[in-house]
Amino acid sequence: MRIKILQITAAYKPAHIYGGPTMSVAKLCEVLTENEVELEVLTTTANGKTELNVATNKPQKVDGVTVTYFKRLTKDHTHFSPSLLKKLRHLILQGQNQSKLVIHIHAWWNLISIFSCQIAKWYNIPVVLSPRGMLTNYTLGNRNASIKSIIHSLMGKKLLAYCHIHATSGKEKQDILQFINPKSITVIPNLVELSKNDKYEFVQSLEQESVFKLIFLSRIEEKKGLELLLEALAGLQFDWTLTIAGSGEENYIAELKNKVESLNLNNQINWVGQINNSDKFKLLAEHHLMVLSSYNENFANVVVESLSVGTAVLLSNQVGLADYVTKNDFGWVTDLTSKSIQTNIENAYKDKNKRVEIRKIAPKIVKNDFSSEELIHQYISFYQQVN
Repeated sequence: MRIKILQITAAYKPAHIYGGPTMSVAKLCEVLTENEVELEVLTTTANGKTELNVATNKPQKVDGVTVTYFKRLTKDHTHFSPSLLKKLRHLILQGQNQSKLVIHIHAWWNLISIFSCQIAKWYNIPVVLSPRGMLTNYTLGNRNASIKSIIHSLMGKKLLAYCHIHATSGKEKQDILQFINPKSITVIPNLVELSKNDKYEFVQSLEQESVFKLIFLSRIEEKKGLELLLEALAGLQFDWTLTIAGSGEENYIAELKNKVESLNLNNQINWVGQINNSDKFKLLAEHHLMVLSSYNENFANVVVESLSVGTAVLLSNQVGLADYVTKNDFGWVTDLTSKSIQTNIENAYKDKNKRVEIRKIAPKIVKNDFSSEELIHQYISFYQQVN
């Protein structure tokens, strides 16, 4: 009997506002479909505080993947959609005698994920949960901490114990095991869209420039540690610029811009907004160093994306791929203090030879280590094991 995967995610393409997690889910579904795995995506019209302009309640093809969008009643991070949950129950009942079902839920703490898990448990359907960074002490205490604690005590803990957890890095696995006991936990890296261009013509002249070019490319939110980064940059004694690419809450971005002004950094910060997928690799390649001083990051797709074009990275030690970067000497790893960040940026600036070597060797190694062709077999094997 064949396996069918029901992918449950509160947001899906083209909801790029949610950044890396949404793109990782879509990439996984696309590659599974290419490998002839039967799957269907159930998602909502969530697009931040607005809704996607898409047809609802009927399956459609999105880059080859069968996706059904459902309207949500709540316009916040709860993403409550009774019609999605009703459809999930219908598909479970319909498929019980037709195929072996596995339900793969992405992210946690939203009502779609929690109630989908409960429905699957009622019908004894195996659940794979990819928390996407949502099951860490940082996330548990960062936003709506009291509500999360209540949910965890009343039903979350029992539901999570029913799940087979998919972690994207060794660090995420360690974070998860600090406070839950799942049926099993398996580490498989995210599938990441990599640059198809092996060489950019302007890269050779980049190292001849006198200004050190840094780039932050991610969703702009508090956990990214941008305040610490700005304080570190204010202490540098050489010429530099920072490109900030991404979107976020208007109020928070306004706070950051006020901090930039108070530190007298206006002339060195370039705010470029959300960047299309087709443009981000060229933009990354135009910079000497990608910086990500996050307080918590289960994986960080942008690290792989940056290294795929040869741009070195500077990460906090709370980023899931920090161990990978250290192991391969693909950049610098910093503590979460402005002084440590400043020192490591200075080290990156001074070590031109290391940056040139990373530019030379990283693309080939990264494209091998994060090959979709290799990783997808690990995902398929994982589904078969939990079923």
